[in-house]
Amino acid sequence: MEPILIRPPLDRVPSPVLAVAAIVSVQFGAAYARSHFDAVGPTGAAALRLAFGALVLLVVFRPDVRRWRAATWGGVALLGIALAGMNSLIYLAIDSIPLGVAVTLEFMGPLVVALVQTRRWLDAAWALLAFAGVVLLGLDSSGAIPLTGIAFALGAGLFWAGYILANARLGKNDDSMGGLAMAMLVAAVIVVPVGAADATRAVLADPRLLGVFAVVAVLTSALPYSLEMVALRRLPTRVFGVLSSLGPAIAALAGLIVLHQALGIREVTALALVTAASVGVTVGAGRRRRAADTAAVL
Repeated sequence: MEPILIRPPLDRVPSPVLAVAAIVSVQFGAAYARSHFDAVGPTGAAALRLAFGALVLLVVFRPDVRRWRAATWGGVALLGIALAGMNSLIYLAIDSIPLGVAVTLEFMGPLVVALVQTRRWLDAAWALLAFAGVVLLGLDSSGAIPLTGIAFALGAGLFWAGYILANARLGKNDDSMGGLAMAMLVAAVIVVPVGAADATRAVLADPRLLGVFAVVAVLTSALPYSLEMVALRRLPTRVFGVLSSLGPAIAALAGLIVLHQALGIREVTALALVTAASVGVTVGAGRRRRAADTAAVL
């Protein structure tokens, strides 16, 4: 059962605001986690993040699995696999390439979702504008970005696309938050064995890392995934996909503030493009909803 103290306030918040808040939380949390990679490593960080994230969500939402149908369990399994892939691969990516570049490449996943599902030329134009910004932000004139980092980021994008689709499907169930909690548990079961050795070694050397990654889990998993689950109940996945174009911009900002990764003219121009695309699709979606509501009244 979903806590009644959590859902009503979130249900009153506009869906685009929830989606953007989730992105901000994820990217600043990722930057904070990256600052501790020297101690715990990328796989150890992913293991700690998912373990704490699953624990928080299970305690908060207390899923009642006794009444779940087979289709719900299938959705949970798919979402858990997507969470495991996107969380572990993006950490492997940002271990070798800048955060802004990694998230830019990862964004190819939700951008493809937006392009495939669009039904209006205007939505396609906004998606293409976001794509131009993503490409511009991902350019590296020095050619110094490791191919392995690029491959990991693109792989994370593939799982991110799967996450959007699986999350939207699971969000239609009555116990959607409980399903998310169980999906996080599935992801933890997949990733924790891979990063357990690095995580254990690091925590034994510095127990404060437990507190660090408890915060990371809330910022990058428990809070944003809950916000996205609510947002995806009311937003078409294609609109959510283009809204996610703010991810590279916010990641670059988080990299600047937390990791001291400087922004150049190319990055600033790219951020302007993706921001314009996000504003455009949000405004367009709002106008269409208002027009539909007016038509329904008439």
